Amino acid sequence: MYRRNIVAISALAAGLAMLPGGASAQQKSMKDLVVGAWTLLLADDIKDDGTHVPGFGPNPDGSLIFTPDGHYSLQIIRYGVPAFASKDRLKGTADENKAAVQGMISHFGTYTVDEANKTITFRIAASSFPNWDATTQKRAVTAITDEVLTYNTPAPSTSGYIRAELAWKKAK
Repeated sequence: MYRRNIVAISALAAGLAMLPGGASAQQKSMKDLVVGAWTLLLADDIKDDGTHVPGFGPNPDGSLIFTPDGHYSLQIIRYGVPAFASKDRLKGTADENKAAVQGMISHFGTYTVDEANKTITFRIAASSFPNWDATTQKRAVTAITDEVLTYNTPAPSTSGYIRAELAWKKAK
């Protein structure tokens, strides 16, 4: 999907989430809205001047799954990471391993939703970024509807940025 369309969808979702009364998001709890499978629309790192930089290059791919019983799994992968020449993941060159590791983030564990503060708290059991293993992290939800979920990561896994913004579309 073109980046311009992604930003427009996120803006539309934010607007719909703020509408009083008739918006479908207000008929369901935030917990009910997050449960399910989501596909990545946007994963941007944000500089202190507000500049958006694609955190995983143009057109990253990703999946986020929230189960009704409080478990989750998240993966984001840079599009076009080169295949290993050896065809063996244990025999990648230093450059191949670097591209693979820097081109993805993955974590899983349990989550809770705070309706009043509009946050999702991830209790990360394990992550491809080991510094996040066994940590608890809150994400401020900026928009949520039946179709789109947008939240901020206050401490992204990359230095030089003040936060990351992620937008997800409900999988059909």
